Amino acid sequence: MCYAIPGKVETIDKNIAIIDYFGQKKKAINELLSLVPGDYVYAQGGYVIQKVKPHDAKEILEAWQEMFVQLQEVDAKIFRLSDKGAGENLKLRNILDKACEGKALKNEDLEYLLNLKDPAEVELFLKAANFLRQKYHQNACCAHGIIEISNYCRRGCTYCGISTHNGSLKRYRMSPDEIYSAVKEAVDVHGFKAIVLQSGEDPGYSIKELAEIIREIKKRHAVLILISFGEIGIEGLKELFGAGARGLLMRFETSNPELYRKTHSGQELETRLEHIREAYKIGYLIITGGLVGLPGQTSKDIINDLFLAKELNAEMFSFGPFLPHPNTPLAGSAVLEGDSILKTLALARFVALPESKILVTTAFETLTPSAREQGLLAGANSLMLNVTPLKYRALYSIYPKRAHELESIDIQVKDVIMLLKSLGRVPTDLGISQGG
Repeated sequence: MCYAIPGKVETIDKNIAIIDYFGQKKKAINELLSLVPGDYVYAQGGYVIQKVKPHDAKEILEAWQEMFVQLQEVDAKIFRLSDKGAGENLKLRNILDKACEGKALKNEDLEYLLNLKDPAEVELFLKAANFLRQKYHQNACCAHGIIEISNYCRRGCTYCGISTHNGSLKRYRMSPDEIYSAVKEAVDVHGFKAIVLQSGEDPGYSIKELAEIIREIKKRHAVLILISFGEIGIEGLKELFGAGARGLLMRFETSNPELYRKTHSGQELETRLEHIREAYKIGYLIITGGLVGLPGQTSKDIINDLFLAKELNAEMFSFGPFLPHPNTPLAGSAVLEGDSILKTLALARFVALPESKILVTTAFETLTPSAREQGLLAGANSLMLNVTPLKYRALYSIYPKRAHELESIDIQVKDVIMLLKSLGRVPTDLGISQGG
């Protein structure tokens, strides 16, 4: 669990540290040679990233302790389950009882939940997912920053606005100094402890250049770096891991090979899956998932997508709606209702490993303005805030009119903290200075 609140190291066994947060014990991989039991640390995404001076840590923890308990009480009131809404639907009750007990559900059970229509039954289903979220993760919620460093892409995906199909898009590529400046603002000013660096598959950056950028960021800041540069090859993944990257955001989009070929011109699903599998072996934290609502996709496909994300050892499940860009071959294709995305997120909580996080994507927020709150009440516990410089943000046009395109980082952070507090969640990864 990644906390921007400092925790106290209780024990260290080889490279695994047990860290205490107000009585909650969390594991984290330790790469700091000087770490000993009794030290205070920041941990992100399952990694110890920084030691904290005891005086500073105790001051922060004293300020947070009362609020932490209050937020837990708010969260406990919200997630509490009841039979209200189940009616006489014994099948639904039995499925949800099994899920809440941590038992594996059959594919037909999951498909039944995905196709629920009655509002009261759907509400109970979503509450059950939120119950499991609280059971496994208490009231913690991760909020990472993402910097989109380039909108150049050599791929011809049939729905994506930065693909080769969009000839009218103004392209940009941030310089190393611009990237360092954006990271500095996110980390030093706004308190982010985890940053995703993302781009299209841009041949304008060599692997060596990306590695040097990552090394320089790690020299300047104690921050968890996750990458999302597309298929850069296994050797590329190894080099960037060696430079300090520790997470990979790479969605497979669909588990259906035929559907993948139709929507990803000249690409094969197995190649992408090989990248993800090898990244996990290298040591990357995996963020992966799919698109919901692709033309020709079935309920069975969505269920298979969820199981594939689990098979790929996803640290975080990322499932969002299919939103085709108007300057691509799939322009005008039908888009699913937000209710379908919400039910997919809830199913992800049932399918995922207990420790996995569930992300509310920006695409879902674009489709449904209240997606953050709805998603967090349906089993999700992770958000990504866009910290790309405003002069470039709208140009990363993977789909039109993205949520938060014109919002400053400061406004995004304040809105998220306000929402999380209203739901009784601890706003992790945003930095303690923003939480008081």
